[in-house]
Amino acid sequence: MLVSIPTTSLKRGVNQIMPSSSNGDFEQLVEQITDVIYARLNGESLDQAKMCGCTSECFHRCPERMHRVVDAGAARIGLVLGQTASARDWASLIDHTLLKPDASQTEIKRLCEEAAQYHFASVCVNPTWVRACACHLQGSGVPVCTVIGFPLGATLPDVKAYEARRAIMDGAREVDMVINVGALKSDDDCLVEHDIRSVVEVAHEYDVTCKVIIETALLTEDEKVRACQAAKNAGADFVKTSTGFSKGGATVADIALMRRVVGPGLGVKASGGVKNIDDARAMVQAGATRIGASVGVKIAQEAAGAKSNGRVSATY
Repeated sequence: MLVSIPTTSLKRGVNQIMPSSSNGDFEQLVEQITDVIYARLNGESLDQAKMCGCTSECFHRCPERMHRVVDAGAARIGLVLGQTASARDWASLIDHTLLKPDASQTEIKRLCEEAAQYHFASVCVNPTWVRACACHLQGSGVPVCTVIGFPLGATLPDVKAYEARRAIMDGAREVDMVINVGALKSDDDCLVEHDIRSVVEVAHEYDVTCKVIIETALLTEDEKVRACQAAKNAGADFVKTSTGFSKGGATVADIALMRRVVGPGLGVKASGGVKNIDDARAMVQAGATRIGASVGVKIAQEAAGAKSNGRVSATY
């Protein structure tokens, strides 16, 4: 996920700063290029764009700079997760997940403890555990995510809406709802969109993020496209590949397709079959902005020895 900017403008910016970068200091070069891009986005001079003396951590230390990029049209700000990204960077993308039907209270508590320790994006649990997780995670900064109409998606729209509202009342801050797969395969796209919107409207009423599980393993290419379009039309925040309870999970090809369909305005969540850091990296490179996995600790530990470069990108 890189900054979209006209090639000619970027070349002019690089030409401006190359003389001061002959010492080979790559990080300084990246920072200088960033300053030029911000300046051109905002119609400023380079001196005006420089807000502080910090380098690639500027988005953390200077929220004003982030706000300026968003105001200039950025749809999403995120870390560039390459070989040098840290365990914390990766953890921030992972929904630490436990959805098996026989999950015990002890396992749920451990899930929350791990999420607080590693600072995962969320814990993702079945609705019956939402209230307990919200209590365990209070003050940790880790939100609770739950699943709606899970795992088949065959529940009626008004029932899904009630389930979402009930989970939100218990403390859910994100909801992952399963589409009506049968309606999609029956070419009833109106019902699919209505089904999604029923949950999205409830979620957004409480400022809760809504992700839409399209269950890619059951769909043709055309159906995947239509499902993503329905989610986008219904106002969802994310599209998500899988429940993890069907015949297949996330693939790089599906993530790339979903990203092309929804564009930069929606998140894409890869879920099901992400088993290690290499799988996660491949999904992010294909366009995923969230990973759903039961092996989040393993992924974070695999990345733990790597040094974060703290780079930031803007997607337009």
